[in-house]
Amino acid sequence: MTRLVLFDCDGTLVDSLHVIVGAMQAAWRQTGLAPPDAAAIRATVGLSPHQAIAALGGDAALADSLIAVYRAHYLDLQQRPEGVQPLYPGIRAALQDLAQAGHLLGVATGKSRRGLTALLRRHDIDELFVTLQTADDAPSKPHPGMVERALAETGFRAEAAIMVGDTTFDMEMARAAGVEAVGVAWGYHDRDRLLASGARCVVESAADLVPAIGPGLRQGQQ
Repeated sequence: MTRLVLFDCDGTLVDSLHVIVGAMQAAWRQTGLAPPDAAAIRATVGLSPHQAIAALGGDAALADSLIAVYRAHYLDLQQRPEGVQPLYPGIRAALQDLAQAGHLLGVATGKSRRGLTALLRRHDIDELFVTLQTADDAPSKPHPGMVERALAETGFRAEAAIMVGDTTFDMEMARAAGVEAVGVAWGYHDRDRLLASGARCVVESAADLVPAIGPGLRQGQQ
């Protein structure tokens, strides 16, 4: 039974919080604003840049400038030793095991396509994914657009797909699109919030992903 397994990126595949926080705070400073604290930024990870800035209290008139500066700082940090965004333990093996089992893999993230592509290539996992959905392609989470685009691209029905993520935005997006959701405990929102927002379960380690993805899904490839 082949399934489409969609993964969030930041907080699910890679630990990128330090880069996101550093780039966001630098962008606010460069734009002449007092930067938000790390906890506030952490709470917005997963949203598109426009929604994150709005949630952080940024002036809508400055949003485009903030985003441009944020992305420049983000790309700069990626090139530095302190900007490494490591895969979480066991993620590479879990992705390979899922692919070898015949599942199709995708990504649905609030990152830009440029940033996502560079990150996946850096970790040499880009060829494992058959569909990449980003903030450049669809409305921000929790809108279901990214999941719906992934389903359309791959020919899967919602009941044969599953979303794996670390935030309530991922769980709510999955629910809005009619797909099942599995939360991960190593990311940026806690277990109780993930369960309350629609996760069927929350796994503690990447090794738990392979068995967790099987139960409860029905055959549904078109």
